[in-house]
Amino acid sequence: MRTLRAYCCLILVITFSICRGVPASSIAQRAIRVMTYNIHHGEGTDGKIDLARIADLIRREQADIVALQEVDRGVQRTARRDLIGELAALTKMDYAFGKNIDYQGGDYGNAALTRFPIVKQQNHHYKMLRPGEQRGLLQLVLKIEDKELLLLNTHIDFRQDDSERLMNVAEINEILKQYARLPVIICGDFNDTPGSLTHQRLKESSSDVWELVGQGDGFTFSSTRPQKRIDYVFVGKSRSIVPLKAWVVQSNASDHLPLVAEFRFQ
Repeated sequence: MRTLRAYCCLILVITFSICRGVPASSIAQRAIRVMTYNIHHGEGTDGKIDLARIADLIRREQADIVALQEVDRGVQRTARRDLIGELAALTKMDYAFGKNIDYQGGDYGNAALTRFPIVKQQNHHYKMLRPGEQRGLLQLVLKIEDKELLLLNTHIDFRQDDSERLMNVAEINEILKQYARLPVIICGDFNDTPGSLTHQRLKESSSDVWELVGQGDGFTFSSTRPQKRIDYVFVGKSRSIVPLKAWVVQSNASDHLPLVAEFRFQ
């Protein structure tokens, strides 16, 4: 009986020590999920503007950082709604918006949602070779406990001639030099396919996450009949943050499909 009582006491002490003495894994040590999604101003393939289903998708995929393209704020076609503000409220995340153009009485550009504090925010307007839509690069420095992470979010030119895309990528690579000490994740709709010059130039400074850890074709456009991979997540080559896996999510909430990638700090 005395031996049994001593054994039970030992089990209780060990259990208490495990529960109280070992801290939970820090955010920086666990996997972090990043999503990139061209939301087509919230309009799905059914013609309905439905932010609730986009928010549901973000919550279901447990995304910690979401890079969004084609975002309206105060625009006539979306009833003057603040799309990023509404999505932030629905997902309970912080947000940033990078205005690129005036459109129908409001603002249009790229945006991001994040569960982490934003310590720096900047929006860069690309140089343009010809008249057309002004494109931009949203830059966020996020604080993840004792670490910082640079998130770049963009949507670049779609025309067949790739000269403007290549010039935009050169600007991205120059901006990356300003943040050389930080791990970096680059997200966006690059309107070009793997193996293109745009893709090759991006890979000079970063790695295509789908090529590293994705499986299958990774097609993200169009959502009704996926035939192209034009939405990407890239990661810097410093190896301070490592991709674990990547997947495409099926949804009719936009004409694009969202791409999700999971990372861990080294």
